[in-house]
Amino acid sequence: MELNGLEDQIRVIDRKPTDPLLPFDVLGVDTIDFVMMNPPFYESDEEMLSSAKKKARPPHSACTGAPVEMVCDGGEVAHVGRMLTESLVLRERVRWYTSMFGKVSSLEAMIDKLREHGIDNYAVTEFVQGNKTKRWALGWSFGAMRPAQEVARGMTPLAWKKVLPPITRMVLVTLPITKGVGTLVDRIVEVMNSLELLSWVWDKQALRGIGRTRENVWSRAWRRKKMREKPTDAVAAKLTVPPSGHAGSEKCHLGFAVVVEVGTSGTEVSLQWREGHDQGIFESLGGFLQGKLKDI
Repeated sequence: MELNGLEDQIRVIDRKPTDPLLPFDVLGVDTIDFVMMNPPFYESDEEMLSSAKKKARPPHSACTGAPVEMVCDGGEVAHVGRMLTESLVLRERVRWYTSMFGKVSSLEAMIDKLREHGIDNYAVTEFVQGNKTKRWALGWSFGAMRPAQEVARGMTPLAWKKVLPPITRMVLVTLPITKGVGTLVDRIVEVMNSLELLSWVWDKQALRGIGRTRENVWSRAWRRKKMREKPTDAVAAKLTVPPSGHAGSEKCHLGFAVVVEVGTSGTEVSLQWREGHDQGIFESLGGFLQGKLKDI
């Protein structure tokens, strides 16, 4: 730290094995942006030695970690499981909890644990070192803001389908280059402005719109509900939802982006899931927009 002038940016805290992994008790902070763990991979010295014997590695790539760094009761699943247990209490005090894994079976076991606790906002990726060595990483969050799909699903979809989180991007329509973008953009803006969203802003330069909604205001069921609740006098009318483009104070159930990308061979419109925990409402909006844009 001293050689790099980082004394005022890095703190090394002495911890006992029985202490919490996330030291809020001594840090003196209320929140942390992310935590990163590289857990002991093995459950015992015997497992570590057995794993080493199976690998015909040259000396320069041999593991130099001491047993105290490489071995713990229950291995990496138990160690990361401790962080998961703490996260269930701390929740959004840490924005993202992340850890590396040395065994894919451990990654799968931890994702099962996340799902058991109803944690749907998570990300996985794979690290490839050389021709054979692989490591995996898992991150999870209790917050509503979701990472981009290429970040959250950083592994081959077909090979790793059972461990991947829900998709956060869907293609709505692809048009040939001969189709004008202006008509497409006008249609998108028209459709979105017709909805009673919490907010909707279209960026003409970026060809990108950002929206937020409290519920699936595009569904027939919602329209029927609004008809039943239609105000009968001027006083009641003042209590209606603010028009599109104004955030209001209601809770956001889905945050999304509609993006138009113009390429050399055609134009693609996609829907991106930016915020929320309900995959169903994201897919519902995607289906609605596909129907509105299919005849462009």
